[in-house]
Amino acid sequence: MRTRWGGALVAGLLLASLTSCVSGPDPSPGPSLTAPGTFHLRPVGDTSGPHDKLPFHLSATDGTGGREREGRTLTADVLPGSEKAVALRRSGNCRGGPTHVTCEVGAEYDNWSDSPRVSPVAAKGSRPGDTGVVRFTYTTAKGRKLTARTRAVVGEPVLEALTRAFLTDVRPGAELTEPVVIRNTGEVPVEGVGLELGAGEMEFAEKYANCRYPEPYHDHIAVCEFPGLRIDPGRTVVLRPAVRLRASKTHMYTSFRHDVWALALGRHYGTTPKGGDRGDGPTLAAEPGTAPSGPWVKGGGFTYVALDTHADYAVEDVALHGAPGTRRTFRLTVRNDGPGDAGAVARLVFEPPPGTTMVKQPMEEYDDGVYQPYCDSADFTYTCDVGPLKPGGTRTFEFTALLGEPGTGRLLLRDGKPSAAWDRGRRDDDPADDLAVITVGE
Repeated sequence: MRTRWGGALVAGLLLASLTSCVSGPDPSPGPSLTAPGTFHLRPVGDTSGPHDKLPFHLSATDGTGGREREGRTLTADVLPGSEKAVALRRSGNCRGGPTHVTCEVGAEYDNWSDSPRVSPVAAKGSRPGDTGVVRFTYTTAKGRKLTARTRAVVGEPVLEALTRAFLTDVRPGAELTEPVVIRNTGEVPVEGVGLELGAGEMEFAEKYANCRYPEPYHDHIAVCEFPGLRIDPGRTVVLRPAVRLRASKTHMYTSFRHDVWALALGRHYGTTPKGGDRGDGPTLAAEPGTAPSGPWVKGGGFTYVALDTHADYAVEDVALHGAPGTRRTFRLTVRNDGPGDAGAVARLVFEPPPGTTMVKQPMEEYDDGVYQPYCDSADFTYTCDVGPLKPGGTRTFEFTALLGEPGTGRLLLRDGKPSAAWDRGRRDDDPADDLAVITVGE
């Protein structure tokens, strides 16, 4: 429901680490090794899976603050009895096979940024639900050994949310009620679910007691976590009561979204605002449900909303006086008489009077100190994007011309090409003022 919501949320991703500290007047962080406590593996040959899963993350430091890129050793071992479930994948200067790998690493190591890498993958012949354990050992320059273990599970929960493509003819300021329906199409159960609701340009008419509403988005974003919620493969749950949203009174086009993820998998690309007070409404709770026909979207998606209103745009006549060759600067003005805010849908088409030559036009900075014409020009016609224009607002475009013989040009407002089925442009109910003239006379 992505208007596409800072820091990756890794709730439920247990981290195993060993840390020691050196005391003294200027203490430095002690040696440490950090690996996921549990990590889910994609079954062999299956590339489908959750769209936002946090990749396997392994990091280590020897606590010296050094920047050496070598001189330390990282080893990974598949423990006995785990070989049928998990194997090792290596890259960079790592050596070894499917059950034992050794890598030369530095004083500060992170497999997300450093090329020597080793990570668990599903073993050939493994099946969803199989589990195994991988032990990682980091040896510092002084010979100290730190260990961490990761429980690897073959198969992943894959969460999808029920969405609606779009809603049209919604009354300005009306209240909408939308269900939250989630299903697991993965190979293994999900234990713990994260949910983020985004109201876009709308607002929550009711705030759940077990969800956070982070500042400054407290009327527009809710973050909810259900650490005890289990959804077996193929099962569906409905979260009740349904979300209540209050539509905007002016924004003609907006959206709301549901983002869902398994807490144990974390979020890689999605960012979740921190903090926020709990709501004062009812508690959002899950109950078993059935899976209606879609559209279902992996990880959640957007529902677009179009209000039953319009935006009356207008342009004004312009008169330029002077003998041929006279230099004149003038402004073309577009205004929105409302009542709706249609966003950036309109374009101004400017056809100068014959014989009038433009010597200066609106410019935009596309790089530091580098400018280019803002309006497109072709066949002596200028087309300018008006951009967002709130009710009562105006947008002006300043041109300078050398006048020609007396004559007449025109100004015309057009909507851009619809971006989707729900995009109806301005729905201008007074198209007569979409056209104006620009005249040149003595």
